[in-house]
Amino acid sequence: MRRLTVVQLLPALESGGVERSTLEVAAALVAAGHRAIVVSAGGRLLPALRATGAEHVALDIGRKSPLALRCVPPLRRLLLREGVDIVHARSRLPAWLGRLALATLPAARRPHWATTVHGLNSPGRYSAVMASGERVVCVSQTVHDYVLRHYPRTDPRRLRVIPRGIDPALFPRRPLPDPAACAAVAAAHPPLAGDGPLLLLPGRGTRLKGHADALRLLAALRAGPFPQARLWLPGAREAGREAYLRELEGEASALGVAGAALFTAPTSHIAQAYAASDLVLQLSRKPEAFGRTVIEALAVGRPVLGWAHGGVGELLARLQPQGAVPAFDAAALDAAAIAMLRQPPPLPATVPHTLQAMQRATLELYAELAH
Repeated sequence: MRRLTVVQLLPALESGGVERSTLEVAAALVAAGHRAIVVSAGGRLLPALRATGAEHVALDIGRKSPLALRCVPPLRRLLLREGVDIVHARSRLPAWLGRLALATLPAARRPHWATTVHGLNSPGRYSAVMASGERVVCVSQTVHDYVLRHYPRTDPRRLRVIPRGIDPALFPRRPLPDPAACAAVAAAHPPLAGDGPLLLLPGRGTRLKGHADALRLLAALRAGPFPQARLWLPGAREAGREAYLRELEGEASALGVAGAALFTAPTSHIAQAYAASDLVLQLSRKPEAFGRTVIEALAVGRPVLGWAHGGVGELLARLQPQGAVPAFDAAALDAAAIAMLRQPPPLPATVPHTLQAMQRATLELYAELAH
């Protein structure tokens, strides 16, 4: 394949799955001898992007204001000046600005147009731009079906399911139990030390992540066969979310589990956190587009229990069906947790959703477009 110049569009480079995927694809492009350019407002991941060998152009294309239209002329000039082959939009406002820039170019010099649907956005005209690509990457079969359901005029031949992936080297299989991981976590967080099972729910400090469901599950386990059960919620303690944290702490007190639940900032050692746990929870109240924590935990060798909807339900059905529980059925959740703690279910020997597979499939899609 000839050397390509690919521009990725996203609002900023702060944190999150969209940003992570952008860096991963940029790294794969550079490693394969192509040119990777990212257009965004910048952010804390900018040094990591540059370390891949990719280039960055600072434009505030995620600013939800009429002033964002000022970005169209410089974006148009960039596409012409750099001889761009493919423009890949990963978010709605950048996609609209990208389409406006492309529309003003002569057809002979117009790059190919790709989009990725990273989330189950509210359907409507604004979100419809994400289904406009010559190729539309869907991060799961759940997203693929969502796009066709809400945008039925989309040609299904333009859709490509490319699941997100993890680097297996960062999430190696660990024994269950893992005394070293348990000791390290207990040393860092003494309230998590103990003999009972440790439940883990990683997730931001938002009601959508199902923290309250996890607290109710903890109360049921401690009132039943696992009186020493504990729950760790890394990420629940987050700047700007103090009121929500107080609400959770009040809920824990009312349930009688305040001393058994620990709310912390996100951990920078998430693989170790998985290894120290006995059961990983994924209880998002809103269906997720993919559900990265599911494959991370399974790769480490920890069973996962989650609501059977969205991308989480899709992954569990395929990789560990015993952990898929009808959404918001608390009794079923309690019963499944007890069964899985008493007898951990068989886990997949390997997790198929790898970073390398995602990168390879994305570069193949670019080659298909540029053919």
